[in-house]
Amino acid sequence: MSAPLLQVNDLKKHFPVRGGLFSRKSNWVYAVDGVSFEVERGETLSLVGESGCGKSTVGRAILRLFDITAGQVVLDGQRIDGLSPRNLLGMRRRVQVVFQDPFSSLNPRMRVRDILAEPIRNFGLAKSSAELEARVLALMDTVRLPRDVLDRRPHEFSGGQRQRIGIARALAAEPELIVCDEAVSALDVSVKAQIVNLLQDLQREFGLALLFISHDLAIVEHMTHRVAVMYLGKIVEMAPKQTIFSAPKHPYTRALLSAVPVPEPGATRSPTVLKGDVPSPINPPSGCRFHTRCPFVFDRCRTEEPEFRLAGDGEWVACHLDALPELPGPPGDPRPVPPNSTPVE
Repeated sequence: MSAPLLQVNDLKKHFPVRGGLFSRKSNWVYAVDGVSFEVERGETLSLVGESGCGKSTVGRAILRLFDITAGQVVLDGQRIDGLSPRNLLGMRRRVQVVFQDPFSSLNPRMRVRDILAEPIRNFGLAKSSAELEARVLALMDTVRLPRDVLDRRPHEFSGGQRQRIGIARALAAEPELIVCDEAVSALDVSVKAQIVNLLQDLQREFGLALLFISHDLAIVEHMTHRVAVMYLGKIVEMAPKQTIFSAPKHPYTRALLSAVPVPEPGATRSPTVLKGDVPSPINPPSGCRFHTRCPFVFDRCRTEEPEFRLAGDGEWVACHLDALPELPGPPGDPRPVPPNSTPVE
């Protein structure tokens, strides 16, 4: 097998909290605290979790939009986490991004023609003005926008059209990997489907790898190959899509899936209601970070951090339980709970 296109090894990003008269550092936000995964060529890996879990920080760290605290980011065998700004140019051509808000990510003063031509010029991909124009026109065709709107500015388009422009701008650099940071969350439902279908078509056509960052599991189920579930700065479960959606091995993953609407009429899903709020990333809990909300918590969870271990064919999980028991039911319900477990108050 060939080496993965992207390898992330024990990635950490801690942000200082400053306060007081002289803005001294008073604490740290542990936004990403030891994340590891790989993305194969032509694969879609979805990074999912609640808002604030650190998934967008992971994407921005891979893009080198800021320096990381620790760990490694390896692109096609070359470490890029320590590259100087001068040496980053080649990496930036190979890894592009589609941001969440297509309006704020496009320069409102530039025409679409100039927005698409800029990366082509920056990376020296056109040898003449005629070739530049041909590439710009081809990009419009690729994202299914009419050519006669090239001289318009972003405010003259709908949200879905602006996101197509953002995708075309990412494609202009001829990348191998695109980080989609909540790329469809700001769009209407019907437009979401169109953009997701477009991304899938482009992936097949150009052999793209996608890191798809999202909190929308219904969209993720439709388009991904593998799923990595994040909670409070760490990945708690990672597995192929079919495994995650049919037989999750982490209590948090099961809780997330229970909140996804069921499309079939009359079908129901037993909800898993988590108690309490997500703890602060400034002071994360000891042991398993999910133990303050887990319905299966027992003493070991509070003191010992679970190992991120191989639990099956391509399945990784960070949980002390070998298998998830049924949720405790009402008084007198015979469904089992794990030994030595104590419900969270």
